[in-house]
Amino acid sequence: MTEVNNIEGYRKAAHDWEGDFYFVINKSPGFTDETYLYLDLWHGACRDAFKVEDLGAKDPAFVLAAPSAIWQRVLSGKLDPIQGLVTRQLKLKGNMMKIMKAPKAATELVAAAQKVETEWPK
Repeated sequence: MTEVNNIEGYRKAAHDWEGDFYFVINKSPGFTDETYLYLDLWHGACRDAFKVEDLGAKDPAFVLAAPSAIWQRVLSGKLDPIQGLVTRQLKLKGNMMKIMKAPKAATELVAAAQKVETEWPK
């Protein structure tokens, strides 16, 4: 949340964006259960972010899911998130056209996520 709110590029690129997400890491090596992360994105700011313990707590507009290996490629810059959607490496539940209208915001969101220290299970 802090990193998203510190990225001027995201603030500008997503100034018209309204929509929250569950980012899902599917069961995959190192993840015995699906892992859900919630982000509430609103007009270029992140209003809330947390690891989800109760799936019923929120009903996000978008659910974006992939195995950990795909998320690692996105966060390392090896896979553009829009390309990941188009090639169906990232699975989306929600309005695809809305996402496709905000590619710069998606890129800036990844840039913010790259600043968060992350240790991936092996």
